Amino acid sequence: MGKITAAITGVGAYLPEYVLDNEELSRMVDTSDEWIMTRIGIKTRHILKGEGLGTSYLGSEAVKDLLEKTDTDPMDIDVVICATVTPDMFFPSTANLIAYKSGMKNAFGFDLSAACSGFLFALTTASKMIESGTYKRIIVVGADKMSSIIDYEDRNTCPIFGDGAGAVLLEPNTEGFGMLDAELHSDGGGSIHLYMKAGGSAYPATAETVAKREHYVHQDGKQVFKAAVSNMADVAEHVMLRNKLTADDITYLVPHQANMRIIEATANRIGLPADKCMINIQKYGNTTAATLPLCLWDYETRLKKGDNLLFATFGGGYTWGAGYLKWAYDGGDFSR
Repeated sequence: MGKITAAITGVGAYLPEYVLDNEELSRMVDTSDEWIMTRIGIKTRHILKGEGLGTSYLGSEAVKDLLEKTDTDPMDIDVVICATVTPDMFFPSTANLIAYKSGMKNAFGFDLSAACSGFLFALTTASKMIESGTYKRIIVVGADKMSSIIDYEDRNTCPIFGDGAGAVLLEPNTEGFGMLDAELHSDGGGSIHLYMKAGGSAYPATAETVAKREHYVHQDGKQVFKAAVSNMADVAEHVMLRNKLTADDITYLVPHQANMRIIEATANRIGLPADKCMINIQKYGNTTAATLPLCLWDYETRLKKGDNLLFATFGGGYTWGAGYLKWAYDGGDFSR
């Protein structure tokens, strides 16, 4: 029997029906389709509408899609990990709400907060839990309702973000497929450049914090761009070198969808052409923890058993990382 690894055996997703395009956005704030496409590369983004609908709604819909596609009994799921920075509330955890709404009554759950790197951090955590031999089926969800913390009067941030969720099923594998390596980093010094000031224990919500619009994402675009380009490329290169991978060995780079120029810079640094990059930023924008699983969902039918995927991500705080995964099934077997 070979070493136990954690293989992805299915992908599910959910995107809200309402689509906010650049034309409508330009009527809300001083921007234009040309400005957004030139600087970021986003055409449309999905926005969750509806009273009382939060991240757990996005996540549970993605999980239901995953369970149905893989014909998995929700009672067979051991653990649910939800990567998010927009939980429904501080407690209970959004993972617990997703498990409840999806019928996963035997699973325990918890949230993981690492901003845009959250899904890769959660995927790595879940993989180690599978490798321990203690757990057999874990669902990792990346979900964010970014529209809930975005200031639609701020032209520097509101064109970037959208809402959505993706979910993957992890199961043990002894044939060499699944998560084979990861390198993760964080640096709290980056918090001055990308953060949401109010709403936590340091600056609890008050009438003053609301009036000052401190419950929205604040971003110093130039500093974040510079840090994202260098760190995503560096860590992706490290993982490739450690695993003796060349650009020819990589089937797809799965990059965080924050900015088209960041994606291109990362791909160029490790010698990958555009057709080896999973890209859907133009359709969904930056869905934070959901970008990586939404890429897998979008490209699933093109993936073949044995394909080498290289994850690369960067998020607020700062957080960043890269991961090497060998795909475990022919994606064309699933149809949407």
